[in-house]
Amino acid sequence: MTDLSLASLRSAAAMVHAQVPPTPQYAWPLLAGRTGCDVWVKHENHTPTGAFKVRGAITYIDWLRATHPEVSGIITATRGNHGQAQVRAAKAAGLSVTIVVPHGNALEKNAAMRAFGANLIEHGHDFDSAKAEALRLSESQGLYMVPAYHDQLVRGVASYGLELFDAVPDIDTVYVPVGCGSGLCGTIAARDALGLNTKVVGVVSAHVDAAKRSFEAGRLIASPTAYTFADGVAVCTPVQAALDYFGPRADRFVAVTDDEVAQAIRIYWEDTHNLAEGAGAVALAALFQEKERMRGKKVAVILSGGNGDRSQMAEILSGATPQVHQDMRRAI
Repeated sequence: MTDLSLASLRSAAAMVHAQVPPTPQYAWPLLAGRTGCDVWVKHENHTPTGAFKVRGAITYIDWLRATHPEVSGIITATRGNHGQAQVRAAKAAGLSVTIVVPHGNALEKNAAMRAFGANLIEHGHDFDSAKAEALRLSESQGLYMVPAYHDQLVRGVASYGLELFDAVPDIDTVYVPVGCGSGLCGTIAARDALGLNTKVVGVVSAHVDAAKRSFEAGRLIASPTAYTFADGVAVCTPVQAALDYFGPRADRFVAVTDDEVAQAIRIYWEDTHNLAEGAGAVALAALFQEKERMRGKKVAVILSGGNGDRSQMAEILSGATPQVHQDMRRAI
């Protein structure tokens, strides 16, 4: 395991902050009124890519350049936020970038990845087929395959945890969205490095709850489908390395339905005028589910991203919950 000491995390944070300013954490009184607790929102929707993953990409690409100087190009599969982060960091480091997405991927996210400089390839009709194509191309074209989870991604992502805990060190509980696990592991690493007693709670979709069931069973358990509009947490099979780290360190997991997530998106808009994508709103949805348990406490929620499609956001803000097509699979 990579060194996750406070000195190592501070060094990673300095590297991140050379490119990405710290994001704000605000206590919103309207959210406090709804929940009965002191609610702090960590606004990872305010990064240059609109999501927290930009942080880990910076430290990962720095590690890649140092340990594999022969690499001239990378490739990865994504549904959007992971891809935007990787192409931004890799192009800044002088690497070529190929991104593979499934057909039908969000046009806005595809446009953003191309704008950052990616060679974007559409392949298959779900994330798994896009990932298989990325692996094939990595071998045939000599490109370095970037994974969805890696210790160096965690090290960079931990910078948002340091920012939050430095600003508000007496948080009782923080709710963190969980896809492949870098956000959860990074938050835990920051808490432990600072020696705090904050409880860290992982949040998943009730429709794709493999990480929750794996945490509770102490072993990997896969979900057969990933039918949720919160695609950033739609991971069918957890990453073993992530489970090994958060398994003994997370306090608990909460699963939220698509209806609860859609309502959390509407509440974010009404109470903070911030737009959260599906995965970005799951932490707030979990707090509402547990608001009686949290009453009177100081609580934080990670708004992990704001890259929602315009049509989808319009549907949600009008009061609906998006219907999920059966060709949507796990995403990063």
